[in-house]
Amino acid sequence: MSEPLFDSHVTSLPMIHRGKVRDIYAVDDAHMLIVTTDRLSAFDVILPTPIPDKGRVLTRISQFWFERLASVVPNQLCALSLEDVITDPNERAPLEGRSIVVRRLKALPIEAVVRGYLIGSGWKDYQSTGKVCGIALPTGLQLAEQLPEAIYTPATKAAVGDHDENVDFAYTETLLGGELAAKVRDTARQLYLQAADYARTKGIIIADTKFEFGLDEDGVLHLIDEALTPDSSRFWPAETYAPGSSPPSYDKQYLRDYLETLDWDKTDPGPELPAEVVDQISQRYREALWLLTGQTLD
Repeated sequence: MSEPLFDSHVTSLPMIHRGKVRDIYAVDDAHMLIVTTDRLSAFDVILPTPIPDKGRVLTRISQFWFERLASVVPNQLCALSLEDVITDPNERAPLEGRSIVVRRLKALPIEAVVRGYLIGSGWKDYQSTGKVCGIALPTGLQLAEQLPEAIYTPATKAAVGDHDENVDFAYTETLLGGELAAKVRDTARQLYLQAADYARTKGIIIADTKFEFGLDEDGVLHLIDEALTPDSSRFWPAETYAPGSSPPSYDKQYLRDYLETLDWDKTDPGPELPAEVVDQISQRYREALWLLTGQTLD
């Protein structure tokens, strides 16, 4: 494995934004460089222990989905490569495989979450209200049960260190306007359904996922940020799936379950992770890459 990348170390371009996982640099007025680091976050806290090569896995998976789902909605990809914007080979080397040059788009202030199964915060909402983000669901559903149809359950986008908050569709209409809010909802559901159908043929259930969207100068909706990765989705092995308990997964749920066993209040600073937890997370992410794309990092 390569040395964990704590920071992206780009000195030739100005940084625009440092996120929980990704660092964004200005290339020119029309393009940005997105570097996916090996940083790991949970409960909206950046943990001090990175996962070696995690950034490369997320980049590979996102690029796969951007290309596969391009017929549904345009995305942020452009014709420029890393070599076009970082000319120094020494500066470029640690960024190989974890960086993409993208178009500059106006990001929308919404996490477009789509759920096909009842798990996570959706399960907690359902237990207390019988609804998820204001959407009434049938009574008697079990943990991890498949929903009658995939539902759109948006969330606000929080700053680093803050927590995203589930909201209802009406709230997104106040932020985006009715027409754009409906476009985001319908596009997110279509992306999820196409991806879930494909993933099922590879032995993976996509229980839920979140998308981010942006607008170009003409107001055309684009898919941005990342797409259907183990950081932004729940991936379950189809062969062992059964409702009633939290399934094993190829995503961050293993990490969340581990952190729940600790005496930690889910605020910064986060706890250091033991080597066996790091190895388990790395293996699960790599397995997701292999099953979905047929690719490895080797």
